[in-house]
Amino acid sequence: MFKKIMSLSFALTVFGGVLMFGPSAMAAEPKKIGQYGDWVSYVLIENGKKVCYMVSQPTKDQGNYSRRGDIFALVTHRPGENTTDVFSYIAGYNYKPGSDAKIKVNSKSYVLFTQDDTAWAPDASADKKISEAIRSGSKMVVTGTSSRGTLTTDTYSLKGSSAAYKAISRECGVR
Repeated sequence: MFKKIMSLSFALTVFGGVLMFGPSAMAAEPKKIGQYGDWVSYVLIENGKKVCYMVSQPTKDQGNYSRRGDIFALVTHRPGENTTDVFSYIAGYNYKPGSDAKIKVNSKSYVLFTQDDTAWAPDASADKKISEAIRSGSKMVVTGTSSRGTLTTDTYSLKGSSAAYKAISRECGVR
């Protein structure tokens, strides 16, 4: 499972860099910091600056679909860009245009905006709240609707998320 995370994480980082900085953006191969329960933490250098992130895959994914790509939840620090706690969600399918995804951590619920196969929190304040909820919670459920109208429900264990967060924060000098 985590071999997939490593290769996808590298692809996401390079893709993210291209989106943000254009074709000249370069990212080094991610280096695993450690595995903490169901979460893995990584660091890489992108445009000369550290990027640290933690990633996990669902323990259970449900929906009436015949095919679905890999599914990932991530929390990312980019201190060189003054961003921390950025939550992103890769659904393994393209979302229905104009639809929202929803995340529930224990009893707290949040709405994510979607584009293509990814969902994000609407702002830095929501990112911080989601990141805190992940670290203090035990279970996370993410729901969304594919471009074909299929409702999906993905369940995550949050075991190890606090330790993974501490590792990425320490590595990137956050807090």
